[in-house]
Amino acid sequence: MKTIGLIGGITWVSTIEYYSVINSEFSKRLGGNNSANIIMHSVNFGEYKQLADEGNWQEIGTRLNGIAKKLESAGADLFIICSNTPHRVAPDVIKGINIPFIHIAEVTAKEIAGVNLKKVGLLGTKFTMEEQFYKEKLAEHQIETVIPEAGEREFIHNSIFNELAKNIFKDETRSAFIKIINNLIAKGAQGIILGCTEIPLLIKQEDSSVPVFDTTLIHAHAAVELALT
Repeated sequence: MKTIGLIGGITWVSTIEYYSVINSEFSKRLGGNNSANIIMHSVNFGEYKQLADEGNWQEIGTRLNGIAKKLESAGADLFIICSNTPHRVAPDVIKGINIPFIHIAEVTAKEIAGVNLKKVGLLGTKFTMEEQFYKEKLAEHQIETVIPEAGEREFIHNSIFNELAKNIFKDETRSAFIKIINNLIAKGAQGIILGCTEIPLLIKQEDSSVPVFDTTLIHAHAAVELALT
């Protein structure tokens, strides 16, 4: 059994889900009282949000790279970032790292390709929806990405930071997300990526007429798979 390194706190709300899913999956697969070997470094999300708002992604990459090195030195055999948006700086995070890193968009793209979908809607922060780092991973698997309209993206982004990241889940916000999902389906989306690790706490499969892809679940399961090989 390999030791999994987690960079958490982005946000703590979804990091709890990662910890729960990983340990539940270990217990399911190994039986008995088994659980995962985990080393976690949880950050102060407020500092990272401020850096992102300032556009200082270089500093975010430098900080996450330093944390990754600490996890490796502490004995992690692989590591993941428990969030979607920080994968924007994944190339900087893995510099000088000698243990495997599981990219959330890569494993999500493989999951979608495995069920032969060719066009998907992407929900997440504005960074995730509007920039190319996520779409490029999907395109490598010949998957087209469609994103919400500008006003919808603004609503999703603000909801993530003002509500979901604070463990606040409102019925009216869920209803608005469902409307946005339906708009993406009308544009031809065959599936919906819940591309922020807090969104699966708000939106479930029953809220969509097409498959939804829970990036927290996909990412956590990929970590378990690698840890058990």
